[in-house]
Order: sequence, then C-alpha cells, then structure tokens
Amino acid sequence: MRQTNTLLSNIRRVIKLYDSMLKPVCDRYGLVPIEATIISFLYNNPGKDTAADIVELRMLAKSNVSQAVESLIQKSLLQRRQDTEDRRRIHLALTSEARPITEDIETVREVFRKQLFRGFTEEEQKQFAWFHDRVAENTKRAMEGDRIA
Repeated sequence: MRQTNTLLSNIRRVIKLYDSMLKPVCDRYGLVPIEATIISFLYNNPGKDTAADIVELRMLAKSNVSQAVESLIQKSLLQRRQDTEDRRRIHLALTSEARPITEDIETVREVFRKQLFRGFTEEEQKQFAWFHDRVAENTKRAMEGDRIA
C-alpha cells in the first residue's frame, strides 16, 4: 500500500514541478496551461494533429481541448485545415507566431528533464525508460479492461 501511495504522490509532485516550470512561459505569452499543452503536443507529435488525437493521447476532456483550440485560433497561434480525404476530419497546425512559444516550452522541457534525472547515469536513465514503458503498457492494458483480479 505504501508503494502505491508513494507512487501517486510522486506522480503528482512531478506534474506540479513541470506546471510550475511552465507557468512563466504561460504568463509571458498570455496562455492558460492547457493551451501550452496543446502547442507542445502539436510541436512534439507530427502526424497526431487533430483535437481527437490530443484528447486521446493526453487524456484531456474534449470540451477543454475544444475551448483551448478555439482560443489558440483566436490568438493566431493555431490554424485549422480540412482533411483532403475525409472532410469531417480537421487537422491543426501551429502558425509561425507559435514558434517562440515552442522554443520556450522546449527549453523548459529540457531543464525539467535535467532536474528529474540529476545524478542519474546514462544506464540508469535507460533503465528508468524501460521500466516506465512497462508501467505505461500495463496501465494501458488495465484501462482497456485487462485487469488482474
């Protein structure tokens, strides 16, 4: 039980650290955190460029993503493009105005990564990535209904 509580506390602590590091970027550009998340997602996930992709992969509420996308379009940071084969599918693309934001977010992500893995050897970082991937796969399976009784 203690391991589970510690794991959940640590996950929340990691998220709070990242959010606190991202806050100055949000403040500088007049963004709310979900807008920065969407900009970062689109920048880091080529080919995953629909609101549905963001909702599914970042596990965010559809209504929140929709509202943030509209706001980013109003701020000229995002544009919509209709799919050429499926007119119901709308692709999202960052505009050139978003470039300074993506650069600042990437800087935050790198400093964040360095903070998390300070004192880790290269081998330890590889082991962490391997364990993390296993936990992520187990989590995905459990959420799809493949649970251990």
